[in-house]
Amino acid sequence: MDWIERLNEAIRYIEENLTGKIEYEKLGQIACCSAYHFQRMFTYMAGMPLSEYIRKRKMSLAAVDLQEDGAKVIDIAAKYGYASPTAFNRAFQSVHGITPSSVKNEGTAIKSFPPITFKIMVKGVEEMNYRIETKGAFRIVGKSYPLSREIEQNFLEVPQMWDEAVEDGTIKKIISLMNAQPQGVLGISACSDDEQWRYYIAVSSSADIDDSLEEYIIPESMWAIFPGAGTGKSIQELEKRIVTEWLPTSGFEFTEGPDIEVYFNPDPQKTTYEVWIPVKKKQS
Repeated sequence: MDWIERLNEAIRYIEENLTGKIEYEKLGQIACCSAYHFQRMFTYMAGMPLSEYIRKRKMSLAAVDLQEDGAKVIDIAAKYGYASPTAFNRAFQSVHGITPSSVKNEGTAIKSFPPITFKIMVKGVEEMNYRIETKGAFRIVGKSYPLSREIEQNFLEVPQMWDEAVEDGTIKKIISLMNAQPQGVLGISACSDDEQWRYYIAVSSSADIDDSLEEYIIPESMWAIFPGAGTGKSIQELEKRIVTEWLPTSGFEFTEGPDIEVYFNPDPQKTTYEVWIPVKKKQS
């Protein structure tokens, strides 16, 4: 089963469990990656967060159910996993723009969101430069912050973490400790399925540290490394291109391990950087 087929198999799992429990870790297992990497891939490829897609699919089916004679809002809410009619009403209105009870009125306009199907589309866009490197385990030192299991929340919170690290002196302190490769300030998403997800702002270092900092060992891995330059927005565009353009036809796939952003120039508006993603040769 190739990479795109596995993604579509994950979509089938979602469809089969819209009235049950959808486990993000299970989605990652189907796609042969972590729950974190699956959410990132899905967001970039589908153009919406995974949680939003699931909500739209549930509310699309709920609208059909509500049109049946005798259907009660409280029963449909429970069917799709909502503990209260209030929560269900809020979710329904966010998708359809009307209350669930309004669906029964003849002529009311509602929305339908069919299941997504992933396909490879070859685009004639600009080239992508990258290199593949196998690197042994290395130590980083810095400060870590908890990450949400809902990846779209992290898109909002990570920039605030960087602002805090600048304001409290963490960036200045860790730069003085940097003495190993890669030589840059690192943003590391450590998101193993079996532990608390955390985001590290750190440097590679063998130096002793005090109680204000912590250490983390980046495991040995093969890395696909992509250089770039620009702003924080440009690095997100590069990460999107890696997932949607490079990964499907590269001969590689995600493996267990953190994602790393290496910032060589700390200016957030004009920086040079590299994006490191852990990869392995694609299974035949």
